[in-house]
Amino acid sequence: MFRHSLVSSVALIAATPALAQTPDTSPDAPGDQIVVTASRSGEGVRAGQLGASVTVLDAEALETRQTRIVSDVLRDVPGVAVNRSGGVGGLTQIRIRGSESNHVLVLIDGIEVSDPYQGEYDFGTLIADPAARIEVLRGQQSSLYGSDAIGGVINYITLSGHEAPGYAARIEGGSFGTISGGARAAGASGDFDYALSASYYGTQGYATARGGTRDIGSDSVGATAKLNWTPSDAFKLSGVLRYSYTDAETNQTDNDPASPAFGFIIDSPGVHSRNEAFYGLLSAQFSALDGRWVSTLSGQFADTTRKSFTPAGLDYGDKGQRYKGSFTSSLSLGTEAVTHRLTGAVDVERENFQNITPSAFAFQGKRHTDNVGFVGQYELLAGDLSLGASVRYDDNDRFDDATTWRLQGSYRLPTGTRLRAAYGTGVKNPGYFELYGYSDGRYIGNPDLKPEKSKGWEAGIEQSFGTDEWGTIGATYFDAKLTDEIFTDYPAPDYVATPANRTTDSKQHGIEAFASARPIPQIRFDLAYTWLKSEENGVREVRRPRHMGSLNTTIFSADQRFSGTLTLRYNGAMTDAAYIDPSYVPITVTLRDYVLVNLGADYRLSPRVALFGRVENLLDTDYEEIFSYRGAGRAAYGGVRVNF
Repeated sequence: MFRHSLVSSVALIAATPALAQTPDTSPDAPGDQIVVTASRSGEGVRAGQLGASVTVLDAEALETRQTRIVSDVLRDVPGVAVNRSGGVGGLTQIRIRGSESNHVLVLIDGIEVSDPYQGEYDFGTLIADPAARIEVLRGQQSSLYGSDAIGGVINYITLSGHEAPGYAARIEGGSFGTISGGARAAGASGDFDYALSASYYGTQGYATARGGTRDIGSDSVGATAKLNWTPSDAFKLSGVLRYSYTDAETNQTDNDPASPAFGFIIDSPGVHSRNEAFYGLLSAQFSALDGRWVSTLSGQFADTTRKSFTPAGLDYGDKGQRYKGSFTSSLSLGTEAVTHRLTGAVDVERENFQNITPSAFAFQGKRHTDNVGFVGQYELLAGDLSLGASVRYDDNDRFDDATTWRLQGSYRLPTGTRLRAAYGTGVKNPGYFELYGYSDGRYIGNPDLKPEKSKGWEAGIEQSFGTDEWGTIGATYFDAKLTDEIFTDYPAPDYVATPANRTTDSKQHGIEAFASARPIPQIRFDLAYTWLKSEENGVREVRRPRHMGSLNTTIFSADQRFSGTLTLRYNGAMTDAAYIDPSYVPITVTLRDYVLVNLGADYRLSPRVALFGRVENLLDTDYEEIFSYRGAGRAAYGGVRVNF
């Protein structure tokens, strides 16, 4: 039903006359890209003035790489590791700099979107919107955002009607019985601008179990409405609504201790999961003193429901809501040459949790956690020199109160060389599943868990080339330590899994390197590499490759009508936990390294109509991102895109 409706919608939009223009997605030089995630002021800062490590994936990068699943393009970011459980729609976790997946704060258009029950965001539910960009801020950011931001912050931003006006639609099909599409309508009129977008991705999938025959498919829908009203220079009202739905088939592990496949993924007919979420944000911004004093009052919510089914019915599920109100006030002093910015913020947040697993032993009542955070931030922007400091105090009704802080600085030499450094601390509160989760005979939560704490530093160097900065290379060394890490224990005599705080430290350090260049308008390339050493008490942590890298090269014709993109992504060997012993105590296994090669092309038949196609996993590489889950083989896709 979804597929039929989408084709009809795309056809309708394609037939609608309009006078809007195709958006200009030409990229800025890396240092000129404006980053909004690194400051609570709401004001953008040039990436070249930040002491923090940041990567911006602009709209052109997402389009030329034909991004349909957002987690795929995040593999091109230094320091980021991606693990997906089987096919598209399966649980997808993101780790930054060796942190846990629930140590990454995820924002979509400024809304915190992590599942309050699970304590992390499942990227398997995020399909790409037309006209979007991504900011990835690495390192401890709890001093700005509180709990979750130990490894960093990922901010997925759909473009406004002012930024990308016009009407557009896309439809494509290909391997594994896949149909996907997207549509967008955006524009501005006087004081008002709007952007409405929707995307769909449906696939019959492939067999994810070793030796299996059951194809694992999924259907995913995403829709966003983004509105801005600016009646004067002193006032702006903004609103965002977003809906997300994923229904994905899944396979389970063989739980029969007498089976030779015990602990391995096997075909599991009738098993599937369903994730549905609603998000919203409303903000009012007031300006005074010729725009030097800006205050913003905002409210947001996230409402998520997860359910997993077997042929017998509901197997497990949960519900979670987050309600957050924030007031931010920022004052800029000085001149354009030397600017001092002082920002204060208050965040009031409530998270509700409910386990809806049908078990007589599982607590199914509602619980909640309240938190009030107070933020202070100072920023100095003085030409080639920039400095920053931030501190946050969190008053939590369930856990110990926490104070986090961060210092950072950047200086650009006359040679085009930029030096930067940062030090910060972070905190992550336990999730509801860790506290109160239950699975008959296999898992029980621990309400006595303490928050995890982190501290770390980084130092980096970058070199730009040309007066127009047509190219930039850079490298960063980082070092972090996590204490009171939450892990899964198997205490005797029953060996039932339960979380606990470690008494030893988890340490991560490594090197991130990148190169980005567009020496002429017809060529663009982006390279990323990460070397990571992540250990807990001297033992290598799972799902953290020692080496990761990517290369994206795009060529354009002189008239910009044709583009072709070659993508290479390398994932080094890594360890994983395999539950192949009947005691359920995990055994460490090694997953071999692999290279995935994608090749895509795009040709504009006219200013309004373009044909495109791509081949993913061109070399048909066999690989696993998670133990016993097969990765997808070679696949080809093609389609048409219209713009008005």
